[in-house]
Amino acid sequence: MKKSIAFFDFDGTITTRDTLLEVIKYFKGRRSFYTGFFLNSPFLVAYKLNLIGNQQAKERILSYFFGGMTTQDFQQRCDEFAENKIPSLLRQGAVEEMERLRQAGTEIVIVSASAGNWIKKWAVKNGLSLIATKLEMKEDQLTGRIEGKNCYGQEKVRRIKEEYDLSGYEEILCYGDSGGDRPMLALATQGFYKPFTT
Repeated sequence: MKKSIAFFDFDGTITTRDTLLEVIKYFKGRRSFYTGFFLNSPFLVAYKLNLIGNQQAKERILSYFFGGMTTQDFQQRCDEFAENKIPSLLRQGAVEEMERLRQAGTEIVIVSASAGNWIKKWAVKNGLSLIATKLEMKEDQLTGRIEGKNCYGQEKVRRIKEEYDLSGYEEILCYGDSGGDRPMLALATQGFYKPFTT
């Protein structure tokens, strides 16, 4: 049997929605969600106009909604989100594809720009490995900043190569749905762009 591995983007590929947005709603409620995005709209517009980078915009949102939360409280709420909300956000096609690959003996890895905090419990429960953005913690509190680089675009490739020797796999499958996934898709012996959206 040939050795194979599959790398899946999470938000938009496995899920129907961006989980960062859903986590904010889960933590803060819809009113605070919309208020917060309105107050931070100048930064989001600047990002859309390519005046600031993806990481800078993301850290602004993370700082506003989560900065100062204790690590314990944040992780507890993230685990609740993974348990209570993620199952309702999954694309059926993605679930079926992962099960098919699991039955075939393929190693499956989630590679996400979202923070690992709210994906990990779900990933572990389903026997999946995880590479994700890491949030900075200082003195047992979230700073609102990202530790290192946002796991997006070329950083996905760097993190994959850091964790896996791809020369040891005959088959490399990659699944993504956005421009930030294209560098990862280029690693594949077989790549799938927006495979579960139809």
